[in-house]
Amino acid sequence: MLKDFKKFILRGNLVDLAIGFTVGAAFSTVAKSLVNDIIMPPIGYILGGNDFSSLMFVLKQGNPPSPYVSAADAQAAGAISVNYGRFINNVLSLVLVGFAMFLVIKAFNRLEDQLEDFSGKKSKNKTEKPVNKKCPFCLNSVAYKATRCPHCTSKLK
Repeated sequence: MLKDFKKFILRGNLVDLAIGFTVGAAFSTVAKSLVNDIIMPPIGYILGGNDFSSLMFVLKQGNPPSPYVSAADAQAAGAISVNYGRFINNVLSLVLVGFAMFLVIKAFNRLEDQLEDFSGKKSKNKTEKPVNKKCPFCLNSVAYKATRCPHCTSKLK
């Protein structure tokens, strides 16, 4: 069983997923910093000098009662609040991360379309059949005439 587990863990797709997750988490941290530390302070200043992360609606007063300068102050006083400013920051962060990933994937797809095979050479004869094709399920390279993917065993057209 340990041998099978080792084989599963060291499988290429799982390692790629782990690397992608780690890079994504680091990228998310950078995007959150961009939103919270660079984009939102000028917007908050333009809209009245508020920090967006401190925007909140108090549902129940704490001790001492409001006004609270930040959500942390409200929480320390025992107040119950809806912190919609933090939500705005997180939505903006999601949009920025999504847009950046869109640009990266678009560039990768453009590069992938330009390459016909792994040698990096473009086919000079357009009527010539390619050597490899991609499996639409696992995206691994498969022989052009293959009817079943050797990686995920899916039926191919």
